[in-house]
Amino acid sequence: MIIAIDGPAAAGKGTLARRLAEHFGLAVLDTGLLYRAVGLATLRAGADPTDTNAAAAAARALAPEDLGDPALRGDEAASAASKVSALPEVRALLLDFQRSFASHPPDGAAGAVLDGRDIGTVVLPDADAKLFVTASLEVRAARRLKELRERGLEAIHSRVLRDMKERDARDSNRDVSPLEPAKDAFVLDTSDKTADEVFAAAVDFISSQVRSG
Repeated sequence: MIIAIDGPAAAGKGTLARRLAEHFGLAVLDTGLLYRAVGLATLRAGADPTDTNAAAAAARALAPEDLGDPALRGDEAASAASKVSALPEVRALLLDFQRSFASHPPDGAAGAVLDGRDIGTVVLPDADAKLFVTASLEVRAARRLKELRERGLEAIHSRVLRDMKERDARDSNRDVSPLEPAKDAFVLDTSDKTADEVFAAAVDFISSQVRSG
């Protein structure tokens, strides 16, 4: 079973992906971490994340163990990820990594859940179930602000809101693999839903897809 989950930042797709993986006995890959790792490595090399050659070099050198770096959860990595993800060369280099994970999930898992921004449209267009998880900009900004403060980081609502709006624009308007729902994706708005309600709706949809397939 292959499940593709796409959506903007702080919509809740990561939490949902982990819960679905546990529920169905699948491996899980947060593909955003790949781009965060490449973006952060580019910065650490002293280069600009919009520099194609530098970002591509970081993508080629990426190793699975790099995805465990705690710094990948910070705003610096998130901002850099949005920039390197707009580069066609970087996306092409990371495509094989993602497809290989889905076709050969680790630890003998029965399948995989991948969450990102172009999983259902580009990476795994033949996934058994596709979800597009979204929420209003205000709700997502509030969630990100709460997350940052719980981690002991200073954060200002207006800046978080502005950064998220800019990232949404970059993700949705880029020429390569823009953020958009797959035509056959189940669009799940989490703005006024609890995590349990989102999970239940997703399980119902996936189960119906598997039965009909």
